Amino acid sequence: MSSIPGPKHMRLDVKDAALLVVDIQVGLFQLVKDIEPRAFRNNILGFSALGTYFDLPAVLTTSAEMGPNGPMPEEITSAYPDAAFIKRPGQVNAWDNEDFRTAVKALGKKQLIVAGITTDVCVTFLALSLREAGYDVWVVAEACGTFNKPTAELAHLRMLNAGVTIVSLFGAACELMRDWRDAPGGPLVAQDWYRKWLPNYDMIVRSYRAVAGVEEGSAK
Repeated sequence: MSSIPGPKHMRLDVKDAALLVVDIQVGLFQLVKDIEPRAFRNNILGFSALGTYFDLPAVLTTSAEMGPNGPMPEEITSAYPDAAFIKRPGQVNAWDNEDFRTAVKALGKKQLIVAGITTDVCVTFLALSLREAGYDVWVVAEACGTFNKPTAELAHLRMLNAGVTIVSLFGAACELMRDWRDAPGGPLVAQDWYRKWLPNYDMIVRSYRAVAGVEEGSAK
């Protein structure tokens, strides 16, 4: 066996992680063509719910929301009534906004989980700046959207080359949880999150319950 150590496995730590919701706005939503609208809506709301389920601190930000970009969906803002909400007047890169930088630093977290619109601009620019500032960054790909798949792929490549970790919504949730036995609220509560935001997982649970004769609401 080789004595050369392998690459370091950077794992999400629920105790050192925070959520950044970046420019998920009702106007910008209409630019997203690389993910089907119903799926993308589910993904961004599931991403938001990831923070509330795991009790992660968050910073929300929008860009020029009084114009065509529009506001952030109420389903997201209402989930974080106490979070810093930075309404940027014009900065494309959120890190260029002093209030946003201050809010992120005040979180006191090393690991930042990011999603937003568009993947190649608002998300990528911020992710690169966060890496330069010394943060470990996870971008949830399914909760980011842009004009087309090639544009998203180029953005992912640019971020990967800078040391950003690109993950799925399911992957982020599982890495934060790590062990079903330690899930916040217990396995049944965790299962509720997975079933609500991951339809395929919901069908797995339904098929198991049907075959096993387990009633809905059972902890099994």
